[in-house]
Amino acid sequence: MIKALIFDMDGLLINSENFWQESECKIFNSIGISTSEEMFEPFMGKKIDEVVDIMWTKHKWNSPSKTEVVGAIVENVIQLVIEKGEALPGVVETLNALKETSFKVALASSSKMKIINAVLEKLMLRDYFEVVHSAEFETYGKPHPQIFISTAQMLDVNPSECIVFEDSLNGVIAALAANMKCIAIPEPTASNGDKFIIADKILNSLNDFKISDINNLE
Repeated sequence: MIKALIFDMDGLLINSENFWQESECKIFNSIGISTSEEMFEPFMGKKIDEVVDIMWTKHKWNSPSKTEVVGAIVENVIQLVIEKGEALPGVVETLNALKETSFKVALASSSKMKIINAVLEKLMLRDYFEVVHSAEFETYGKPHPQIFISTAQMLDVNPSECIVFEDSLNGVIAALAANMKCIAIPEPTASNGDKFIIADKILNSLNDFKISDINNLE
């Protein structure tokens, strides 16, 4: 029986995936590394620390430090969230509908907690979530399943009693590896859209979600 629903954040609740790509390009370009937004698509759903580690392995710049690069990207994303952040279609309606049910609801994001807090404040969504968890506090990020397993523990439910909502392929893989059901809502422009077939259900947006979808996945 499904008892809990776990939502990703970037690209699922808020229109922030482009904020990440824009910020990553801006900061890496500023230290002399040529980039494009497309090259960051495979990193969707990963922790920014891991993205910077991968880029450092390829380019090995001397200065600034990896920690400083991470910090600069995070601050740029937060600024874009404040300036341009908007809830994606169906988000508020879905969360309001779930308040009328007995399901536990959580947010589990690869973003650092300061970004999560900025998003929840900007969109006024904090009160909808019983648990808010960041992969910042996990050793491994998505596609490793630990963030979802930890979130289930915080909710006091078994992983098999959870449905995850995800927009990234790395997130879908993480959810399935955690032994959870997964509803995928891929970015419309995702070049790897055909790979989302591994999810239990695919929607165009949360506007298409119905509470009956939960029962159909049990």
